[in-house]
Amino acid sequence: MIEIKKMTVKHLKEVLRIEELSFPSPWSFQSFYNEIVSNPYGYYIVAVDDNRVVGYGGMWILFNECHITTIAVDPTRRREGIGRKIMEHLIDKAKEQDVDWISLEVRISNTSAQNLYKSLGFEAIGVRRGYYQPNNEDAIIMRLTLKGRRYNVYPGYRHIL
Repeated sequence: MIEIKKMTVKHLKEVLRIEELSFPSPWSFQSFYNEIVSNPYGYYIVAVDDNRVVGYGGMWILFNECHITTIAVDPTRRREGIGRKIMEHLIDKAKEQDVDWISLEVRISNTSAQNLYKSLGFEAIGVRRGYYQPNNEDAIIMRLTLKGRRYNVYPGYRHIL
């Protein structure tokens, strides 16, 4: 059974393993360490199954907004609903903090993640050209409005999503 727990330094070895398997430009140990130890705006979690980290996610909560900074699932455990469970937990935490909206970036080629985010109510609102390294891949900016006015979907990317 998958449990969601607050990320601690003891999880970082397993988090880094998943990070390196998931991204061409992975975050370093120091980056994760700083986020969970020193960033007062950061909130990072792990998904644990049988005492093993199988996924993780994190976000920054600043004033009335929230930004998902990272999410990944062990490649051997994808398509089991772990990513959804992580995202639902992050969304619930954001709601507890009374934020107006949550934003994130997703690779234009990552249609699986885009579909997950859309199923949770996120909408495409823009693009960041050349955002992802090392290949300069564009990022779609997505936003989930929790309260207040809704944002228009970026019209040039409606056909992609």
